[in-house]
Amino acid sequence: MDAIAEVRAFNRFYTEVVGVLRAGMVGTPYSLSEARVLRELAHETEVAEVRRLLGLDAGYLSRILARLESDGLIERERSAEDGRRQVVALTDQGRDTFEKLDERTAAEVEALLAPLTTEEQEKLVASMRRIRELLDRDHVPGPYVVIRPLKSGDLGWALHRHGVIYQQDYGWGPTFEALTARILADYAAAAPEDRSGWIAEVDGEPVGCVFCVRRDAATAQLRLLLVEPSARGLGIGGRLVAECVRYARESGYKQIMLWTRDVLGSARKIYQAAGFELVSSKPGAEGPVTVVDQVWELDLTPGTGR
Repeated sequence: MDAIAEVRAFNRFYTEVVGVLRAGMVGTPYSLSEARVLRELAHETEVAEVRRLLGLDAGYLSRILARLESDGLIERERSAEDGRRQVVALTDQGRDTFEKLDERTAAEVEALLAPLTTEEQEKLVASMRRIRELLDRDHVPGPYVVIRPLKSGDLGWALHRHGVIYQQDYGWGPTFEALTARILADYAAAAPEDRSGWIAEVDGEPVGCVFCVRRDAATAQLRLLLVEPSARGLGIGGRLVAECVRYARESGYKQIMLWTRDVLGSARKIYQAAGFELVSSKPGAEGPVTVVDQVWELDLTPGTGR
């Protein structure tokens, strides 16, 4: 693959998509460069800092500022602290113009994304973040986390990762993987109105899951909460549990329960933070490994729980 040709082709495509080559940005008389300067001036006052942030030639920036000043959008003066520095402020008209540019740009992006499904939008944003990470080594954005409904292949992923992670972390072997398979098979066989599940993704890759099923007419059950070791510490477990609780409450259940084991300390903290309370505990075994099975419950009736 010719990397240079591919990058140039992408640049041509994207400048056409976002309208960079149009005479004015989003129906205004201002170019992309002028709009970017206005945006920076909404947050920054020193000309030198604006030039540094945008990487503009001093003469080019001076011409842009002269136009904006002649249009009544900015006011310029020397810094009271350092006479060598120039300070710029947006006028009321300039702030109104910036806000219109910002609103119209957001509306154009919204229209650009509208034809895409939620999954396609998530993939697009994750790809954009990845491009930024690779090309701007000084800018390290935080991970892009998405909690989404299940799609084809997710049950297989959940089974595989449960088998691998719990074997590595706790020595729970084939019997636990078989138990997970039965839970997932029961989930798939349940009526659609009696179940729901979610996958957590980081930058487009699955890193966690949780399932919620009908236990009886009054009770929902949270099942198979999992977060990949690489994604722990991002609040993903709490978000997955919150999704389960929200679903159970909106579905009219009076309580939600879960079964876990005492060794799963991180999960227990998540359950406690969500308002679950321990109601029973008894010794058990997972193959040759001794465990303590626990049942936790959360009251969902109005005026209680979270």
